[in-house]
Amino acid sequence: MKRNAELRAQAYMALEGNWKMAAIITLVYFLIEGGIQCGVDFVHRSLDIISILLMPIVYGYFIAFLALVRGEELQFERLFDGFKDYGRVLGTLLLTTVYTLLWALLLIIPGIVKGYSYALTNYILKDEPQLRFNGAIEKSMDMMSGYKMKLFLMDLSFIGWAILCLLTLGIGFLFLAPYVAASHAAFYQYVKEEYMKDQVVEY
Repeated sequence: MKRNAELRAQAYMALEGNWKMAAIITLVYFLIEGGIQCGVDFVHRSLDIISILLMPIVYGYFIAFLALVRGEELQFERLFDGFKDYGRVLGTLLLTTVYTLLWALLLIIPGIVKGYSYALTNYILKDEPQLRFNGAIEKSMDMMSGYKMKLFLMDLSFIGWAILCLLTLGIGFLFLAPYVAASHAAFYQYVKEEYMKDQVVEY
């Protein structure tokens, strides 16, 4: 099994020479995502329809760094790829959000666990266009079986960097967020390869 340090190193190497574009994409993403987070707070405020309609931007951010990890150019336009398949992407992201919130209403821990179960959904939407809604979500749950703790530990490894970013008044997050996104993309690529190997063995 690949260590998280290897996956982070793979992500860092992919970002070499792309940090400026990564920061620009992240800045735009943060500006839009800030509105989205306000819009999907089902408990404390009413829905902001415009923010909900812009949710595919989340998909675009994930996919931009997936392409980078796969050796493609980091392109600003990828941030808006989710609008090319709008209904499928928006519907799946809404379901993922609702499911996570419902689990979190039971207890915080189940909500976190389910959040990690759904972590690969965006990438699956990209790689398997025939899947949508529950199909993509269930595929993510299947692929993440046995890997949720690994991804959780990867996220924990960025806490020190996040604290340092706070000392920069948040500016450092423009560079940390791409590093995390690229690491998640490398994680997905690894899990996908392992999953496909298992499918071949079972077949």
